[in-house]
Amino acid sequence: MVERSEYKGKPVLIIKRSEDDKYPFSFGLSKARLILENIEEIKRFVEDNSKEEGT
Repeated sequence: MVERSEYKGKPVLIIKRSEDDKYPFSFGLSKARLILENIEEIKRFVEDNSKEEGT
């Protein structure tokens, strides 16, 4: 589940595992750009560590 909101007048994206997620992940435009610039490394990180977890 993804929501858009504002924090101190700036846009933020909030990502939740479920509607009642107590600890959502939120970030603004600067971090969103960093994520997009590094998406391939993030994908590799998930792949590498998912193998170790067995998921």
